[in-house]
Amino acid sequence: MRETSRSVPEASLVDADVHVESFRQAREARRLELVEDYVELIADLIGDGGEARQVDIAARLGVAQPTVAKMLKRLAEDGLVQQRPYRGVFLTETGQALAVQSRERHRIVELFLCALGVSAETARRDAEGIEHHVSAETLEAFRRFTETNS
Repeated sequence: MRETSRSVPEASLVDADVHVESFRQAREARRLELVEDYVELIADLIGDGGEARQVDIAARLGVAQPTVAKMLKRLAEDGLVQQRPYRGVFLTETGQALAVQSRERHRIVELFLCALGVSAETARRDAEGIEHHVSAETLEAFRRFTETNS
């Protein structure tokens, strides 16, 4: 692989093991993306109205209630939420920690995009996807950049 003047490798076929690891990380990020979106939304709903109801989650995500029910079951099995009959959904300590971490990732990416000159609205929308797919190293670089360029 030849390096350009900015030390970014030119596009070429990478080693198979590197390729496998890159795709594994991307699949894992996609898997976690839904989980993080749900716990972050649940935290926001609880913060706004004291509880998160299945109907509200479905409305906010634009999906059917059976889709939400299936995901909530998975989140409960993973120890991230507790469902209380006739009361809604609540985050466990682990779920709350994940929501805080996800919100912080989003904030860093959004600030980084704004520091690059992206409009606030576009940065908010774009950060929603990017936040799940950047490595800790890249996220830290975004954070440092915004601290020195804000």
